Amino acid sequence: MFSMARRGSYVSFSFWILLAAVSIYFVWPLKDHPRRGIDLVGGFYITLKVNVDEAVRAELMHRMRGLVDILQDNSIVEPVNHKVEGHAILLTFKTVEDANKAFQAFRVRSNLNMNVHHEGETVRLVLPDHVAQFIKENAVEGNVDVLRKRLNELGVAEIPVSRQGENHIIIELPSVDNPAQAKEMIGKTSNLEIKEVEGSAAHEEDLLERFDGVLPDGMMIVTEEREGRTTYYLVPDYTDLTGRDLKNASFGKGPQMQAIVNFEFNTEGAQKFGDLTKKARGRQVAMIVDDKVISAPSVNEPITGGSGYIHGSFTDESAKNLATMLRSGAFLAPVTFEEERRIGPSLGAESIRQGFMSCLIGMGFLLIFSLFYYKAAGFLAFLVLIYNLLLIIVAMSWLDATLTMPGIAGMVLTVGMAIDCSVLIYEKIKETLTEGVTFKRAVDIGFSDAMVVILDGNITTFIVGLVLYKFGTGPVQGFAITMMLGVLATLISGLFVLKSLFTFILDGLKFERISI
Repeated sequence: MFSMARRGSYVSFSFWILLAAVSIYFVWPLKDHPRRGIDLVGGFYITLKVNVDEAVRAELMHRMRGLVDILQDNSIVEPVNHKVEGHAILLTFKTVEDANKAFQAFRVRSNLNMNVHHEGETVRLVLPDHVAQFIKENAVEGNVDVLRKRLNELGVAEIPVSRQGENHIIIELPSVDNPAQAKEMIGKTSNLEIKEVEGSAAHEEDLLERFDGVLPDGMMIVTEEREGRTTYYLVPDYTDLTGRDLKNASFGKGPQMQAIVNFEFNTEGAQKFGDLTKKARGRQVAMIVDDKVISAPSVNEPITGGSGYIHGSFTDESAKNLATMLRSGAFLAPVTFEEERRIGPSLGAESIRQGFMSCLIGMGFLLIFSLFYYKAAGFLAFLVLIYNLLLIIVAMSWLDATLTMPGIAGMVLTVGMAIDCSVLIYEKIKETLTEGVTFKRAVDIGFSDAMVVILDGNITTFIVGLVLYKFGTGPVQGFAITMMLGVLATLISGLFVLKSLFTFILDGLKFERISI
């Protein structure tokens, strides 16, 4: 009959062996795990240019609606024409008197943050240079955030997306399963707008004929492509109901099992949606994405729930992509591809080889050090290091994290930190043995006393990793991830796996002591 201690040692040892076997099974072959970054496998360097002037124009169009509300609040006749020109809004009134009234109403509004000028029947409102510059800066930074969300939705983790200069964005896209899909999603603005339809026709000329061949002020024409036919819609050129008001978007199936995109507005968006559908009762509203009509359903009853769905000529994949882009948000300004460079994997192969060699050399020196200073116990510490690296690889594969060159550096650093854990434990064991206690008791004291110091050092390192991951990007995050996973693996392997090895040898195999 086994004693309870001996049975416990076998159970504990068997658990860690089983965990290692299962881990190797799920990440085999190891050469395919974890996923590697562009510096290791090659990929695309993509340079995008942000049209920041369009961001200023969009902001002015948004402000224009607020100006109309001010006129209505002051019972002032609305302008006969309005347009955006550069960094200014031009409002043209029927008479000089109306223009002067509008000028006086705007001038007393300090929150407009615009310079107001009056010239005859025209009122000109100009954005100050510092405000325009802020909008441009915000557009570039906002597009960077949107791109990071989109690429993460694709399952492409740790993609370096960074700003370059005043209006350029650099993306490093590693080898992915569908690079064409990724590039397509990168280039789309994905701006959702919902507008009331003022008229529709099969030909643009037929639509304009209703207005004597002249497009009415404040209106625009958008098209819908369906089953090889084009339909033209006349809609307002501005709406305040956009994708910015979305709370969520998801792929779904419609009543006839067709692919649809479900959407849900936030509280403010739900109010706007309800007002629009109430106003458009018995008419069509157009669901417009990037100036293309996706669908234009008729409104039978006002929709007050703040949710609905978009249906069109969707495949499952295109509906999922649209939902992804709507969730990640629209670009604050459109982008264009300026440059695309393909990077081969040869540099990555050399980096992997050198990184692998550095790990082997480091592990070799650690083995010599461990055997020289701690003999058989040192060999056990070396086995725990191997287990440590296995845990890191498994964790990175499970988290679908991307391994980069900085990540390899983090793994090498982790190996050095992990052996430090064993050194602290062994030194405490040796110190305790000089007091004349049994070897087994010295082991228990060594692990328990060293635990506080080990936890303190590793927790502070983990906090540093969290900060690097939170505020860093791309390669810095890669380094932070491997360092944090290395800290966790060190605690598991150093405090539990190593202790389990000692317990198995002393209790399970009935050794009196281990040379240390």
